[in-house]
Amino acid sequence: MTGGDTVEVDGGRLYFEVAGDGPGAILIHPGLWDSRTWDDQWEPFAARHRVVRYDVRGYGRSSRPGGEPYSHVRDLSAVMDAAGLERAALVGCSMGGAIALNAALSIPERVTALVLAASGLDGFEGSDEEEREWEERFGPIEALVEAGELERAQDLRLRTWAPLGTNDDAGRRIRAIAMDNLHELTMDESAAEDLHPTAIDRLHQIACPTLILPADHDPPHMRRVADILAERIPQARIERIPDVDHVLNMRAPAAFNRIVLGFLDEA
Repeated sequence: MTGGDTVEVDGGRLYFEVAGDGPGAILIHPGLWDSRTWDDQWEPFAARHRVVRYDVRGYGRSSRPGGEPYSHVRDLSAVMDAAGLERAALVGCSMGGAIALNAALSIPERVTALVLAASGLDGFEGSDEEEREWEERFGPIEALVEAGELERAQDLRLRTWAPLGTNDDAGRRIRAIAMDNLHELTMDESAAEDLHPTAIDRLHQIACPTLILPADHDPPHMRRVADILAERIPQARIERIPDVDHVLNMRAPAAFNRIVLGFLDEA
């Protein structure tokens, strides 16, 4: 199978694409955006892997969460089944990294390797200083959302997640995909099932090779998450791509592809 398709799971419909042949690799996008963030990875990865990308529930061409309980890990498993992948490496950015971590803990038999780019981490709590900074950043955004000014709210969010700007080619694409997902600002994700205990307390259980890719222009708490992952995951190593912000695979695609494909070859 190649091209786009959908799979239904837990009352939702997930859009996914498959290309190439070889060892499985699944690309999981960050929040704010959708699977188009992997455009620069698609052909290079498909040349060496059976590669899958999908729109996480609520994003892109996938259905929005309703009142039914759902699990990002079950969603991922359903996509894997539909794509004919029993096992795969998981390459996740931000929210996608958090989903990949939860999958490696919940269905370890299906995960061959992890690539965690500017990754989230369920259960992480910021310091008092980080929490204050977060409230200062996002208080005005919440006010704009409540006023229905979603585009202004998204532009304000992008000052945090795309501080290198949105006037260059990569930045314009980053902004355009974020604007296509404005509905995410008001999306009800309360029915999502959490992993218990949370991932931060179980990182020592991850048994597959893991690559950590921090973003040096991320907020401080995100850089601290990367350090925690590198310290606590037994087979983890950390590499740094200079001068990138949150969606680092879009900011520095050539470096990202070289490092990640090299790591997957080893793994």
